[in-house]
Amino acid sequence: MRLKWDLPNACVQTIDQHLQIAQKLASDVDLRILVWQEWGKGFIKLCKISPDAFLQMALQLAYFRDAGRFSLTYEASMTRLFRDGRTETVRPVSLESCAFVKGMDDKEKSKEEVIDLLKKACDKHVVCYKDAMQGKGVDRHLFCLYVVSRYLEVDSPFLEKVLSEPWRLSTSQTPHTQLPNDKWDLQNHPDRICAGGGFGPVADDGYGISYIIAGEDTIFFHCSSKHSSPETDSVRMRKGIARALRDMQALFDSKTKQQ
Repeated sequence: MRLKWDLPNACVQTIDQHLQIAQKLASDVDLRILVWQEWGKGFIKLCKISPDAFLQMALQLAYFRDAGRFSLTYEASMTRLFRDGRTETVRPVSLESCAFVKGMDDKEKSKEEVIDLLKKACDKHVVCYKDAMQGKGVDRHLFCLYVVSRYLEVDSPFLEKVLSEPWRLSTSQTPHTQLPNDKWDLQNHPDRICAGGGFGPVADDGYGISYIIAGEDTIFFHCSSKHSSPETDSVRMRKGIARALRDMQALFDSKTKQQ
């Protein structure tokens, strides 16, 4: 049975107003997709590095080259180890990640030195990711403290400052599929590959980047920013990610060929 709505004029006008707001917000999003097929998870595993950590360091390198600075970065982590667990925040920016990014463009450093910096940064990222999965992250705890402080009407300048900092780089690895492997085996069914979807930037002057590892040889990146921001450019960032991936591959070329 089809429902029939009896909407008063005031309600229709409100819907129209918010439709225009939604259309304006949607039209301001510039979303670009990078289909990376020069190598994939298989190559990263030959480097004996966590694929997620490797890609996060590539995003840090691309963002630093794009913006000329490091910024607060968000990566989602699942907390399914806990009942009703949803997500926690992994903060990919660390002393180790910054050292690697700066080392990549330091002409005085050898490949071996930069590889060492990359592995240290990736090892640190894996520890932080595992901590977040195990409920040892900080962001959900800080948010709960903020909610309680509001309920108790207690002002907390610290919490207000920390929770108001913009996430100029918001990232997330999303699964290619949640179906059983035999239903979505890309080697036997390459036609079932899918680029998936992305999300918009959290900050007005930031980027929203999701990535999907599809099989052993393909990675999809969804890069979004706002047309209205003079500081960001999705096309430029997409090129920056590709450059970062190639530069990081070049570190391991001779090593992986020997394997």
